[in-house]
Amino acid sequence: MKIKITTQEFDNIINSIKDKYKVIAPVSIPYAGQYSDTDVIRYEEVKSINEIEFKRKSHFTAKEVVMPVTETLFYYTEGEYKIPTIDERKMLVFMRSCDVNGLHRIDNVYLKNGKEPDYYYKRLRDKVKIVLIGCEQSFRNCFCVSFGTNTTEDYSLGVKVNKGDVYIEIKDDEFKDIFVGEKADFNIDFVTSNDVKVTLPEKLNPLEVAEAELWREYDYRCIACGRCNLSCPTCSCYTMQDIVSRENPRCGERRRVGASCQIPGFSLMAGGHDVRVRNGDRMRYRTMHKMYDYGERFGPQMCIGCGRCDDVCPQYISISTAMNKVTQFVKSKQREE
Repeated sequence: MKIKITTQEFDNIINSIKDKYKVIAPVSIPYAGQYSDTDVIRYEEVKSINEIEFKRKSHFTAKEVVMPVTETLFYYTEGEYKIPTIDERKMLVFMRSCDVNGLHRIDNVYLKNGKEPDYYYKRLRDKVKIVLIGCEQSFRNCFCVSFGTNTTEDYSLGVKVNKGDVYIEIKDDEFKDIFVGEKADFNIDFVTSNDVKVTLPEKLNPLEVAEAELWREYDYRCIACGRCNLSCPTCSCYTMQDIVSRENPRCGERRRVGASCQIPGFSLMAGGHDVRVRNGDRMRYRTMHKMYDYGERFGPQMCIGCGRCDDVCPQYISISTAMNKVTQFVKSKQREE
């Protein structure tokens, strides 16, 4: 069902259901960007559709809704522990097609990667209702078409704003009595081409690629800041922290904190051995995981082609370029054989 309402009517609706639904969307936060006079676009709770950033790509993704950067798993005291409660409201989360596909990638890791789903991830994920935002044109550094993530059918609501009106596609029966308006004929926009294109090899030898000289370029270019991981919709690694009370060392809390495979120490093992010391080896690990390793296990490739890692890298390192270099390397090896 497709309807049209005014922006004011949309605001009235989301405020009338705020006791049951939390509306989360990309918003522009002034003076919080990379430089002092720039903004940052990240996900926050909103009360009006006018707060939502539709025209620009967010710097950070919706994965923070289901994977907080810092999350307390439990509090402990003496012989007892307590799991913290969460907001019981469902979450209407505005996402672009690539980010919806990114959420599916994380679902594989946390819900289907073992005998039991991750309890903390699942209790947040089960509350998410996806509100799809279309893309009228490709953004800078995007290569979603190469990975087939430029479209999706997995959403409860599709939203398009035009000249003061909000066009809504309702796919979830849960919202048919909530969003009521004039019938309308429209389509959510999906991009069909990108300026950046990535071609993956049909078959490769991962050991040959691991020893390729192309990774040595990143030994000096990469500064191991980890910004690529923190902005990525599909990076899901974390570390654990125990925060102990000064007054009573038997009391405290355990936290799950987002981690980065690009930062020194991530691959450090017991005994002090580190399997990836050089920055180029870390870049190789990340690139191959996005374009090969994950796909071998779950089917689709882990990368969704959003280009955010390219956007935020202070050294202008491009993962799309790295992937194409791997393809060129594999082709050259095949020609030699």
